Order: sequence, then structure tokens, then C-alpha cells
Amino acid sequence: MDLGLTGKKALITGSTAGIGLATARELAREGAEVIVNGRTRARVDGAVQAVLREAPGAKVRGVAADVSTAEGCGELLRAVPDVDVLVNNAGVFEPVPFEEIADEAWFRIFETNVMSGVRLARHHFPRMLARSWGRIVFVSSESALQTSTTG
Repeated sequence: MDLGLTGKKALITGSTAGIGLATARELAREGAEVIVNGRTRARVDGAVQAVLREAPGAKVRGVAADVSTAEGCGELLRAVPDVDVLVNNAGVFEPVPFEEIADEAWFRIFETNVMSGVRLARHHFPRMLARSWGRIVFVSSESALQTSTTG
């Protein structure tokens, strides 16, 4: 498939495993310059190597920054101030019954799952508009339709 991404720069948050890593691999195969993101340098480096194994010669780099905080988003934006494609994939959940999720956990979930994407999109959207090209994707999980059960 040709998504027309050759020469485009794509940032995928939460891309050291799962859907994010699969997205990074596919965008690299499509010719995009890929920026992998995760919370730790070791996980980011491992993901970069995984992408390069599947897309030899691809342009891939990684930035370790915790997007669940405003400071972490700022760190990521300083490292990657401009992209053509932003995939907001970072997300967390609490594997406990709804009524047992504490306020602190809800705040952490909201900061990671919602505010990280808002902060990054708020920065990149005007730049994409100015050049009349860009893509912002928000990834969710099947939990919106199929809730997890515990116990």
C-alpha cells in the first residue's frame, strides 16, 4: 500500500510495544521518518531496533519522554518540534473494577490518555495548517466497546 508518506515525519507516542510499535513499523515501511516514543531509554532503543529489523534502511529514531505529564510532553516537543503525522497512542488503564479506581488513578489515566494527545496536537495542529498538510490520529482501545473484567 502507498500512503504517500515518503519523506514525511511521523511521531507515534507509546510506541515501544503493541499497537504503537506496529504503527511505527508500518509507517517506516511506508517511507516515513519515524520517531518512536516511550518512557524509558531502554524500551525506546529496543523499539527502534525492532522497527529497523522490519524496515531495514528506514529513518527511525527514538525519544524517551513520559507524555503523561506536561513536562514530559514539553521534553518531547523540544526534541521533535515539527512533524507531519502525529499518532497519539500512549494510554494506560486500571485493571480493577470501576468502583475501585481511586481519584488519583483517574487523574493519571486522564493525563495520559487525554491530555497527552491534547498537548501534542495543540502544538502540531497550527504547523500542519500553515503548510496545508498533516495528520493527527488518536488511538483508542477496544475497551470503549468491550470492557475488561476482573476477578
